[in-house]
Amino acid sequence: MANTYTWKVGQCDRNLSDGMISTLHYTVNAATEDGVYSAGAYGSVGLEAAESDSMIAYDKVTEAQAISWAQAAIGGADKVAEIHAALDNQLTEKRTPTTGTGLPWSA
Repeated sequence: MANTYTWKVGQCDRNLSDGMISTLHYTVNAATEDGVYSAGAYGSVGLEAAESDSMIAYDKVTEAQAISWAQAAIGGADKVAEIHAALDNQLTEKRTPTTGTGLPWSA
């Protein structure tokens, strides 16, 4: 089964003077193909200041662009793959648990 991953940016921190985004707060959600199990991760990443001639106006930034910036800033494709692998491991544990919790006297 192939898991699906959904990246979202929930918040952008910016400088009010020029609108430059300095920090992105993101989530990554993974779900099994059948939708039975899901897992998630979140993080924040700082961005390098853009050159003024290449800066996109704050109100023109799309979520897709912000996601690509977040993925690049956390370390690119290798780090994205690590996050996906960690979520895959969480989904595997949910599908086929190796640990459990509870109280033996209240069964």
